Amino acid sequence: MNATRIEHDTMGEIAVPADRHWGAQTQRSLENFKIGGQRQPKEIITAFAYLKEACAQANAAVGKLTEKQASAISTACAEIRAGKWDGEFPLVVWQTGSGTQTNMNVNEVIAHLAADQGTALHPNDHVNASQSSNDTYPSALHIAAALALEQQVLPAASRLAAAFRKLEDAYPDLIRIGRTHLQDATPLRFAQEVSGWRALVESPCLMLETAQKELCRLAIGGTAVGTGLNSPKGYDEMVCKALRDLTGLDFRPDGNKFHALTSKDALVFAHGALKALAANLMKIANDIRWEASGPRCGMGELHIPENEPGSSIMPGKVNPTQCEAVTMVAVQVMGNDTAIGFAASQGNFQLNVFLPVSAYNFLLSANLLAEAMDSFRVHCVEGITPNVERMEENLNNSLMLVTCLTPKIGYEKAAECAKKALHDGTTLKEAVLSLKLLTAEEFDETVRPEKMV
Repeated sequence: MNATRIEHDTMGEIAVPADRHWGAQTQRSLENFKIGGQRQPKEIITAFAYLKEACAQANAAVGKLTEKQASAISTACAEIRAGKWDGEFPLVVWQTGSGTQTNMNVNEVIAHLAADQGTALHPNDHVNASQSSNDTYPSALHIAAALALEQQVLPAASRLAAAFRKLEDAYPDLIRIGRTHLQDATPLRFAQEVSGWRALVESPCLMLETAQKELCRLAIGGTAVGTGLNSPKGYDEMVCKALRDLTGLDFRPDGNKFHALTSKDALVFAHGALKALAANLMKIANDIRWEASGPRCGMGELHIPENEPGSSIMPGKVNPTQCEAVTMVAVQVMGNDTAIGFAASQGNFQLNVFLPVSAYNFLLSANLLAEAMDSFRVHCVEGITPNVERMEENLNNSLMLVTCLTPKIGYEKAAECAKKALHDGTTLKEAVLSLKLLTAEEFDETVRPEKMV
């Protein structure tokens, strides 16, 4: 039997594994919520470690903690952020909706780590001083979300956009046929198409940067219901200043704590931008896998890297697996967005109690998108090359080049030429000459794809 020690809280005594640094409230949560197995995201624990250190600094500044106590909390928080104590945070997502037990898990671990170094701390009286779970978890959620955008999503998107820029620059003069409604359209440069893919990555990043500013408004200082009970005057700004110093992000107190404790609108807004990015990545991945379809019976206008065998029964088959991974991630992010929207609508009275599920879904989306973009870039985009011969063949065979004849022969005559060429199985030029609408020289002078882009 594993060794235990006895911890106590306001409900009495409980046995805790002797080799663990958590306390009674963490143990009760472990025993009462054996649901799902999905742990609180590591990013939430890291965010709490930033927040608790900032709170300790503010509490020391107003005399609620001694410098020694604040220093012990800071040391423990730095070790938690470094990943030294990841095993001490076992609680699942599916617990109390305010995240109270995760807040106490962090408080208890910090108190026990400080005790190991000779500083006695109470998890509530010292580590949680001037705080409530009701303002710390919403604050940690915003910190984690803002850091995920700053450190994961935006850098990965920047790298992907740069890869598209490189592909764009590599083929400045290559012309291909365009397609709208899945039908042939007028020509464009391959570089122009790729520039669209690049902008599909860059545009949501501007939205994310705007959203990040909203995430930087924190609930800290609101304590239980938004009134700031037991929180010193100016405490919220002191905490946010410490967070700015620790993280480099512009965290500010939410000006209305009654809003901050009950609303998750900033999270919905930010995840909406993640959903926009996911939707655009879905479009890019679909374009690439359609244009690389084949190798003989599809469009075949792009070559993409061949990374692994594609079939257990068809020898030699290779599939667009990176594109498929991106599209599955996009589907998951869209589902996560629905969960976050529903959760945000449930801010009853002075508190939203759907916080852990909101954190789980947001951070899952951020992680998946960042990793999918890097994988897609390395294993697909950086290896894309155009099938120049196939592009030129399709361009020259297209009937939509007739569009440039419209100013010379009119819309209806141009349509007649296109339909005749399609019906007779001839080229557009042959149809025009057959109808005696232009001479061969006039046709060659007018139908110039390079002038149509």
